[in-house]
Amino acid sequence: MLKEWKLKEIVLMSLFGVVFGIVYLLFLHIGNLWAGVIGPLAYEWMFGIWFIVSIISMYIIRKPGAALLPEILAAAIEVMLGNAIGPRLILSGIIQGLGAEAAFALTRYRHFHVGILMLAGAGAGVFSFVYGYFLSGYAALDPSFVALMFTLRVASGAIIAGIGGKYIADSLLATGSLRGYAIAKAEKGDVRA
Repeated sequence: MLKEWKLKEIVLMSLFGVVFGIVYLLFLHIGNLWAGVIGPLAYEWMFGIWFIVSIISMYIIRKPGAALLPEILAAAIEVMLGNAIGPRLILSGIIQGLGAEAAFALTRYRHFHVGILMLAGAGAGVFSFVYGYFLSGYAALDPSFVALMFTLRVASGAIIAGIGGKYIADSLLATGSLRGYAIAKAEKGDVRA
């Protein structure tokens, strides 16, 4: 998968994985505080933050694996920094990354407009929800509550990860720091956008 990648793409993807591993752990604590205030739905509306690295990385690099790999790395970093879930979190990272990657694979990695980014965020939400449904026993909950959880998580993925990820990547692009990456070439019309 990485044999066609440039070293700078691998370094950037790795950097995003490390940075967002820290961000993810920080938001776990914010989510815990928020859940103490509003209850179990607290995480659902903010779940998109845990999918965002896959969107940012893929939107910039635009190669197969650019959504999956940083999500796995971010999960591994989060585990190493002390997330109480432990190594099972890495499996969550894989599943979330696959959900985002699936949306880009559907377009054969040819389209990176906001609709596809939102679909990728929503895909990460769907994949993670299905995994959580079986792992966390959501079947014991009222079906209308489960439907609300699902809706909030998917919407969060689309909005926070999809739109938010595009905004962050576009902001980085505006600084000139992404020259030589696929996103900058697309801006000039050199590669698919």
